[in-house]
Amino acid sequence: MVMIDKALFPFKENFITRNGQQYHYLNEGQGSPVVMVHGNPSWSFYYRNLVSALRTNHQCIVPDHIGCGLSDKPDDADYDYTLKNRIDDLEALLEHLNVKDNITLVVHDWGGMIGLGYAARHPERIKRLVVLNTGAFHLPASKKLPAALWLGRNTTLGTILVRGFNAFSGIASFIGVKRKPMKKSVRQAYVAPFNSWKNRISTLRFIQDIPLKPHDRNYALVSEIAQSLSQFKTLPTIICWGLKDFVFDKHFLNEWQQRFPNAQVHAFDDCGHYILEDASDEVVPLISDFIAKTESTLL
Repeated sequence: MVMIDKALFPFKENFITRNGQQYHYLNEGQGSPVVMVHGNPSWSFYYRNLVSALRTNHQCIVPDHIGCGLSDKPDDADYDYTLKNRIDDLEALLEHLNVKDNITLVVHDWGGMIGLGYAARHPERIKRLVVLNTGAFHLPASKKLPAALWLGRNTTLGTILVRGFNAFSGIASFIGVKRKPMKKSVRQAYVAPFNSWKNRISTLRFIQDIPLKPHDRNYALVSEIAQSLSQFKTLPTIICWGLKDFVFDKHFLNEWQQRFPNAQVHAFDDCGHYILEDASDEVVPLISDFIAKTESTLL
């Protein structure tokens, strides 16, 4: 049981069953759908302020990937923690909710790969993009894989640190923000779902699933997702970026700007990976205004 402060996360819990696993999601508000896809090591909690701001006029759908948040956390025998399955899960959820058009897609961290992977399958369903410190392409040539990720991806020591000591989720709650530290209650909420060796499996599997070479099992899929991005470059797009992110830094932002030259870009010199924490008071209104201003042109 994951205990979360309802004052911080005042939303109804919803579940569907996916291959025997309970898959949790938020489904708040009514109107055109806004689908928010989180990454690693976070969960739907990351989008709480954006959901609160948008649910008056929009249907806000936010899944917790299997192994994350309030979703089940099966072992490897019961779930294959790979990118394709993440995309399959998101697709199944949106089919279940009959959300099939006019989607505003919001992506962060691994959510970029998962969300744009879904978009590549159903490009006609996507009408707008909100991009937050993420990628949907291979590691840029100018960027080296950070040592901490290499350690977690490739070594037994990394496994022990991530699953035994919650090194990734716990440390991210400190270094993922730069402008201002998270309040203790917020930090505790981020790490609460990852409270045991068993429940930290997805945190590690996400790291191990990073495709770097053609023989890695998701390399071809990431190549396909990257190639699909060109069909979305004319969509209304806003990019909000924390430049002090140690993974998704200026090298990734430059790649997005090359691929989406018409995107509205807001880069924050003093913010880190969790841009919706560091600059929530600025970024949430930016996204809300962007959606409102482009809504009439897309009807």
